[in-house]
Amino acid sequence: MKKLFAMMIAVAVLAGCNTVAGIGKDVQRAGSAVEGAAKK
Repeated sequence: MKKLFAMMIAVAVLAGCNTVAGIGKDVQRAGSAVEGAAKK
């Protein structure tokens, strides 16, 4: 689970979110993905 979360954060950073708002949205999406995976 930690590896999945770390990979999502790395993808968000590498995708080039240049603003704080962009980072927040990416982190929120990553959290949603982790939550969805946990529900399965």
